[in-house]
Amino acid sequence: MNRRDALVQVIECLHAEIAALKANDSRALERATSAKLGHIDMVAACDGEPMTDEMRALAHEAQRLNETARIYVNLMAANVRRRLQSLAGQAVTPYRATAFA
Repeated sequence: MNRRDALVQVIECLHAEIAALKANDSRALERATSAKLGHIDMVAACDGEPMTDEMRALAHEAQRLNETARIYVNLMAANVRRRLQSLAGQAVTPYRATAFA
């Protein structure tokens, strides 16, 4: 498999991860993540191939989708934390963005 094909597969796996996150399907998430990691290894194995504009665009798309998946995970974690705080009788603090220096 060449780098381009591996990047396309990474993108497909990221779409599957996002769909699994939206559906709260942990088994599908595990399968998609495992497949994604395998394809990332394939991308890394093609390190000697020159980067084309198409491959840069595919890598950028993969990064964008990975960021989207990260945001879903963070939102889900925040919701779980708030729910656990509520169940424990702790004051639930509203979300507020914090600035990092």
